[in-house]
Amino acid sequence: MYDIALAAPHPAAVEAGRAAAAAGGNALDAALAAAAALTVVYPHQCSIGGDLTAVVRPAGGRPRAVLSLGAAAAATDVDALRAGGRTRMPASGPLTVTVPGVVAGWAAVAALGARLGWADRLGPAIALARDGAPVSAGLARAIRGCRAAIRADPGLSAVLGAAREGDLLRQPALAASLRALAGDWQTFYRGPLGHRLAAGLRRLGSPLSVADLAAHRAETTAPLTAHAHGADWSAPPPPSQGATFLAVVGSERPLADAQRARLARDALLGDPRTGPVDLPGLLLRGDRPVYPAGSGPRPTGDTVAVTAVGADGTAVSLIQSVFQSFGAGLLEPDTGVVLHSRGSMFSLDPAHPGRLAAGARPPHTLCPTVAVTGDTVLALGCQGGRSQPWILAQVAADALAAADPAAVVGRPRWIIDGYERPVLVLEPGVPGADGLAAVAASLGLAVATTAAPHDGAGHVQLARLRGGALAAGSDPRADGVAAVL
Repeated sequence: MYDIALAAPHPAAVEAGRAAAAAGGNALDAALAAAAALTVVYPHQCSIGGDLTAVVRPAGGRPRAVLSLGAAAAATDVDALRAGGRTRMPASGPLTVTVPGVVAGWAAVAALGARLGWADRLGPAIALARDGAPVSAGLARAIRGCRAAIRADPGLSAVLGAAREGDLLRQPALAASLRALAGDWQTFYRGPLGHRLAAGLRRLGSPLSVADLAAHRAETTAPLTAHAHGADWSAPPPPSQGATFLAVVGSERPLADAQRARLARDALLGDPRTGPVDLPGLLLRGDRPVYPAGSGPRPTGDTVAVTAVGADGTAVSLIQSVFQSFGAGLLEPDTGVVLHSRGSMFSLDPAHPGRLAAGARPPHTLCPTVAVTGDTVLALGCQGGRSQPWILAQVAADALAAADPAAVVGRPRWIIDGYERPVLVLEPGVPGADGLAAVAASLGLAVATTAAPHDGAGHVQLARLRGGALAAGSDPRADGVAAVL
């Protein structure tokens, strides 16, 4: 059994990681088992119908970035979406569904050094879907907040329509899909499961096809890097917003640089496979203009982060997401899969780097990171939508060294919320709140203070090996726990 520090936003996920560790798995196996469990117990935030980004540091090796971010359908009708002068993508619905990347992402992370087979990693998730899991407080809040959308979709309504906190939630169709993946993960993209999903998507009005699923490949590549707080930080490259995190981590002007980085990201982030991306501009390097606000959906944070570090130095920060609560607002009944709405992040401006095009990947908010110093390996990630970079930047320094990781991830934070009319949102007790408010006024940001800690400030997950000692912390804003296995 490997010594592993693990943090995730739901207890069932940590128990799944514990089972993987007991079976002889390492940190990657524990994180993947936890991630699979979350697709069952946290369907409002993640699904095998969503996307995945990760940073993995094999023991003693260089960090690698995994981007399993699905593309728009080959049959996407861009002109139809622009008809009538529309400037924004729909926020949900079948036209926002891009190819789901989670399953291929799991395979790519496993290929970097996992030890167990798929059946061992998915076993706990299958049992949770088959036998049922209690509806958590976080899921119950999401169901209440999305009641109209759930009722509008037959798939979601059948599974979640009557669910209340504490009820046992069974998902037999999803259990069957997970069993199929345990036998052969490629069935999702090039087998019977993928064919059933594509047929269901057609019935729901999506242009995604069997060929679109079969064309998907996860990308494993070198991460972007920066040095801050005495550590080397790694984050995923575009179309992820990893560059935005690296632009603000260690900043001496955190709010001012967060505002600059926010505007640069909204104007410059896109898919390097379909056109050039101004990476220096995203990193705030050089003399760059202030960019106008672009177009897009309201920032959301329906995402889960799982972090794990082993005693051997293996580390992973993994984020998977459906983007908005219950994603596109669609659950495909035959497979039990909740579909994400990542396509809502595309721009309909033909000149924008993140423009909608057949086969293009949308700009992504997912922003996992791993930091390494001489005696420390840190995996850090969070839920938090577009605010992930400055959420992580606020905890980065203390995450490396603080004695109590739980205190670090639970302390008050600020975010920049809103889109065309951004607002600095302060939780009660944020250090230097008056100074932040003054800076906000100089930047033209409104200021609001919440009554209590809230989901919008992110759900940070932290796992660390420091001086030979393992530690972990899970954000109290979520339903999760942290453990050393």
